[in-house]
Amino acid sequence: MTSSNNKIAFFSTQPYDKAFFNKYNADFGFELDFFETQLNPQTVILIENATIVCVFVNDIVNEAVIKQLAEKNVKIIALRCAGFNNVDLEAAKKYNIKVCRVPAYSPQAVAEHAMAMILTLNRKTHKAYNRVREQNFSLNGLLGFDLFGKTIGIIGTGNIGKAFAKIALGFGCKVLAYDIVENDEMIKDGVSFVSLEEIFRSSDIISLHCPLNDQTKHVINKTSISFMKESVMIINTSRGGLIETSSVIEGLKEGKIGYLGIDVYEQEEKLFFRDLSADIIQDDAIQRLMSFPNVLVTAHQAFFTNEALTQIALVTFNNIKSLLEKNDIENKAALLV
Repeated sequence: MTSSNNKIAFFSTQPYDKAFFNKYNADFGFELDFFETQLNPQTVILIENATIVCVFVNDIVNEAVIKQLAEKNVKIIALRCAGFNNVDLEAAKKYNIKVCRVPAYSPQAVAEHAMAMILTLNRKTHKAYNRVREQNFSLNGLLGFDLFGKTIGIIGTGNIGKAFAKIALGFGCKVLAYDIVENDEMIKDGVSFVSLEEIFRSSDIISLHCPLNDQTKHVINKTSISFMKESVMIINTSRGGLIETSSVIEGLKEGKIGYLGIDVYEQEEKLFFRDLSADIIQDDAIQRLMSFPNVLVTAHQAFFTNEALTQIALVTFNNIKSLLEKNDIENKAALLV
């Protein structure tokens, strides 16, 4: 590789991105250029002599951006995440730009965070922590329920959904699952594959682990919520667009939804990965959600483990290296265009 084709421009970078990518770049020798700002039509101008851009979940990679990338001679868009709904793949093909991703880094990281949200909402450990620090040792208002014997419905049984199912089974839960393709290994473990409507009707807890596409957008909506059990718990560690926020707010107000845990949010690109503690947040929907005592919001941190960030860096670098040297990637799931 010559100096003209091994420069990577990173967007939406945080200190931990720099730390992990710099650490593992010693074995690859790329030139790294880090930008804290999001990639969008206005920030493409920051790219100088880089033929590769590395983006994250909230970067805007639409046709307008891709056209500018092509004009700057960018040849590869490398996503350091699994989801790619923010990238216009048809535009990438049109402008002959390769697109790759990290299809799996640490499914356990996201699955474990989903279970952590369930336990936190149920046993209210976050509230108990704050109470005790204020010398309030009362148990009133902290009543939970046994997970053992409860029915957990999983929508999406890829690597993360499968890992989450194992955790749920370990708690002694009855596990239902929905996916367009049933998983024989999960069935052997005791998971029952059922219809989507059956997931809604029978589950005490529903956990979302599917990708965001035209078929799954707003899978949690007014109609699907109407099928659900009273006081159902909904957990989303996948993509914000899977939930229709206005319908969930109504469900919370009516008491139909008893608990909501979200690590992702439909309009998160304006909020997440930033310190807005001194700002007035203009997003009324997220403010309304955070006002409910039975809602837990985390800022897209489910992936955030040492193991996951290591894999993200290594797989991203290996994807880029393979495309530069062979114009292909051995793991076909990693190559989108």
